[in-house]
Amino acid sequence: MLFYKVDVEMKGPEKKLEDKERDELTNAILSKSIMLFENSGYSNAIVLVGQLFQKNKPLICAAIKEGKLEESSISNYLNEIDLDYKSFTVSEITFDAYAGFLRNSARNGFIPDEDDILEKLNLAAIDRRLGHRDIRFSETVVSDKYTQNQLMDLATGILCASSLGDEITRIYQGPHNGGIVGHPVHYLLQTDNRETRNSILRTLITALNQNDRLQSRRFSYVSYDGDDHLHEEALDALYQSCEGGTMVINYSDDDSNNSEHARPGVDVIAGLCAAMRKHKKRVLTIFCLPKVATSTKEAFLEQLGAITIVPIHEETVFESKAKAYLRNLSKQHGITPNRALYNRICEGKGYNAGDLLLIFDDWHDKQLKRKVYKQYAQLETANRQVATKKPKGNAYQELTRMTGLIEAKAVINQALDFYKAQKLFKEKGFVSERPSMHMVFTGNPGTAKTTVARLFAQIMKDNGLLSIGDLYEVGRADLVGKYVGWTAPLVKKRFAEAKGSVLFIDEAYSLVDDKDGLYGDEAINTIVQEMENNRDDIVVIFAGYPDKMETFVEKNPGLRSRIAFHVPFADYNAQELFEITEFMADDKKMKLGNGVREKLTQIFETAMKSSDFGNGRYVRNLFEKAIMKQATRLVAMDVDRVSTNDIVQFLPDDFEIPSTGKKELPKIGFALPT
Repeated sequence: MLFYKVDVEMKGPEKKLEDKERDELTNAILSKSIMLFENSGYSNAIVLVGQLFQKNKPLICAAIKEGKLEESSISNYLNEIDLDYKSFTVSEITFDAYAGFLRNSARNGFIPDEDDILEKLNLAAIDRRLGHRDIRFSETVVSDKYTQNQLMDLATGILCASSLGDEITRIYQGPHNGGIVGHPVHYLLQTDNRETRNSILRTLITALNQNDRLQSRRFSYVSYDGDDHLHEEALDALYQSCEGGTMVINYSDDDSNNSEHARPGVDVIAGLCAAMRKHKKRVLTIFCLPKVATSTKEAFLEQLGAITIVPIHEETVFESKAKAYLRNLSKQHGITPNRALYNRICEGKGYNAGDLLLIFDDWHDKQLKRKVYKQYAQLETANRQVATKKPKGNAYQELTRMTGLIEAKAVINQALDFYKAQKLFKEKGFVSERPSMHMVFTGNPGTAKTTVARLFAQIMKDNGLLSIGDLYEVGRADLVGKYVGWTAPLVKKRFAEAKGSVLFIDEAYSLVDDKDGLYGDEAINTIVQEMENNRDDIVVIFAGYPDKMETFVEKNPGLRSRIAFHVPFADYNAQELFEITEFMADDKKMKLGNGVREKLTQIFETAMKSSDFGNGRYVRNLFEKAIMKQATRLVAMDVDRVSTNDIVQFLPDDFEIPSTGKKELPKIGFALPT
């Protein structure tokens, strides 16, 4: 179906009409428009939109089910509604523009209701679906007019001469019989560069239209991926609106997140291909896929069966051809290439047109500032400002202030740098998918594993790596069911709860059972599966003692490969324990007085020899007891002489070695005579 607007130029000067005359004329136009629509069998809807009484250039819109809009049809309509016109100009428009014109026509009283016309044209379904945003949809009218040689030059300019260029040659071989008899082939286009894709689409559709292979210059563009719900009614209605034109289906899933046995979006692909086969004679379909999408491409080809698909793809060029391409770009922009431009081409590396355009644009921007507009040479680029920007949020500052934790701090900085690199270098080909962020924390009690996990979650939320950023702490009891069939649903429930956050599995080694095949094994197997299924928006952190965690990781072959970071939490030394105490005091707006360092160092060195030493937990207990003892000391003083300095200061006597609570057991045996 084709849609048009018609700009009409009237004869003579603008006429001034009274209200009664205007109403009579409007009613007459309404009646004749309805009559003409009915007489066409509801196949041609030509209606006056408006501007009749405001100025001397009325606007008309038209929808044609079969063929193109003939000038005689416009002349007949203008004569029927008694418009004394001088000339008119016809332009093809999108469906969305046509629907808007219909609404204006109804408001001006030239048609009774736009929905009635859309219904009779079988367009009501797509109009409703677009309003509800059931499909991601846009339209474009290609207005370019080129010769065959110019189109070949365009194909060469985007490094598609071997596929697109060959197809242009076939298109111009004819036959040119002046009528559309069907589509002998459809197309599959593969590229990751949006500008290259749009150039290919415009070039291809222009060539087909100029050789009577298409009636319409309009193409509809819809986007899908494997997770989408396919609204069959909306897609079918959209295909009907494209009769005589082109449907472009962009399927954005690639093969990077699919396992060896998984098939990408099978149901969606099957539905798209079914719609394409149904309308293949009246609508040209161009499928667009990512450049590297082998499994996805195979899935489409399997569904398309006997339909002939012409592949269109970018060429990959290497050193000499890549430099020649850059040299040609420089010539087009009137600037002389230099060594700095050519040095960006690496020996042995392949480049497509999109890659080379990015290289040229970056070099060209720098040349402008260095050679032409030197006053801007010292100003920072937006990317440089992003690169030097510090991570957001108080959680990052808190982690930075914490004592030790060198490995943990390095991990979070790597994650933040990777996220920043995605934003900075995406256009230069930097990998865009997020890698696995699952981790293992190993360390003795009190080494801040849980605290760091909580801060990690908040830091990743503050900086856009996680959508929610809460911490969900679970243990064996939360993951392992009491009866057969309970464990897997429990694990999946915990993962669903932690979506967008961090799932912290403490004492994860407790999931390892004495015998294989028990509930703990089922929990681990399900965890591995859910880690893979939810890798994009959940981080799993396993925590426990170093020796036991090694046994846990070895329990399942797939577990170790899905863990990106192994983060050791070392025991604190005496100096670090004192720094933790200082941190706690500072957090309470208090300070440590003279002699406290020496006293605490002695306490820590003694406590560290214990086999069950609690690290940071020991320090917290020591600090909390010091708060209580300081209060007792202050109360015993002359209340009127207690100063503010006394209140905010700890003294050495406020700290004492906490009692372990262990009693010495009596010795059993016989005493030897002396």
